[in-house]
Amino acid sequence: MLQNKIYQNFILEIFKTFFIVLIGLSLIALTVRAVNFLDLIVNDGYPVLKYLHYSVLNIFGIVPKFIPLSFLISLMIFILKHIDDSEFIILWTSGVEKIKVVNLFFFTSLILLIFYLLFSILLTPLALNKSRNLLSQDQFNSFLPTIRTQQFSDSFQGFTFIAEKKIKNEIQNIFLHDVGNNLKNLLSEVSDITNTTVVAEKGIVDKRKIFLFNGQIITSEKRNLEKNDIIKFDQLNIDLRNLATNTITHPKIQETSTKELLKCLNLENLNTGICNEQSNKEIPPNLIRRVILPFYLPVVSLICSLLLIRNNKVYYNKISIFLYSFILLVLSELIIKYTGIKIIYSIGYIASPFILIVFLYFLLIFKFSRETK
Repeated sequence: MLQNKIYQNFILEIFKTFFIVLIGLSLIALTVRAVNFLDLIVNDGYPVLKYLHYSVLNIFGIVPKFIPLSFLISLMIFILKHIDDSEFIILWTSGVEKIKVVNLFFFTSLILLIFYLLFSILLTPLALNKSRNLLSQDQFNSFLPTIRTQQFSDSFQGFTFIAEKKIKNEIQNIFLHDVGNNLKNLLSEVSDITNTTVVAEKGIVDKRKIFLFNGQIITSEKRNLEKNDIIKFDQLNIDLRNLATNTITHPKIQETSTKELLKCLNLENLNTGICNEQSNKEIPPNLIRRVILPFYLPVVSLICSLLLIRNNKVYYNKISIFLYSFILLVLSELIIKYTGIKIIYSIGYIASPFILIVFLYFLLIFKFSRETK
């Protein structure tokens, strides 16, 4: 009964440290990524609330990346702390077998394995897909933030602009160049127009509209690019709601549900939806990342358990054990991208964690048995 209470406290202590490390690392990464997402406001003109919503949803893509490292750090801290406090020695002298403590670490890793799978298979693709849909549901909120003085901006598809000065919502010496028929409403006949250029002395920006003063419209025809038509104006009102940002709005493979990716493994679904020859090379690595990568957590638990072996050799010290685990996690991430090249690579990667689990577990049993002799 007392041992069960001790084991429960051990598990809670590991979990507590794990979640503290995981939340800390994830928040740091989210902060850095959120700074990069500021381009959505500055370059693409999305509203602040949408930027915040998009950034928060991306936490689901960040958390799984730090689960293995957080577990490694928390388990190392736990084991080293109890070794330094001689708490494990008390357990050994009271008759507790070391393999039972190893089983405890292994059991803890299995619980976190389920937590990891829940994120990687379900929550992360769902949240990332929703964040991508946010960008496709509504286009930019205001044209004004995308204007950078004395610098060309191509934040929108087929549309380039520059202004010499900007004071609040007033701009001066404006140049607009459209090759995507975004300004087709300016002219009555647009079938032969290949590009449109607008220059103006002054302008006022009001959300998705721009009012230009004292300028001219220059158009070129498809049949004769050297022939230009020039129309002067005193005031020109341009509606920019049809502009499309360069932001990717279609879900990427990592943002697609696991169920949809599994369908692509069926050859009958080839060239349907996201399933095509190009994406099918990326789908196996993505599925392996979601389903197999979490199984390296039990491997990490067994490698860290090597610290329980009574041995003074350098390859059993805390630095070596941490390096073994850390290198394993790095390699497991790097090798994934090669699993889509050949089926044999995929099979080898899938089998690796299970082979390592069996090998390390029996190695620990062997080492512990020699200590008792």
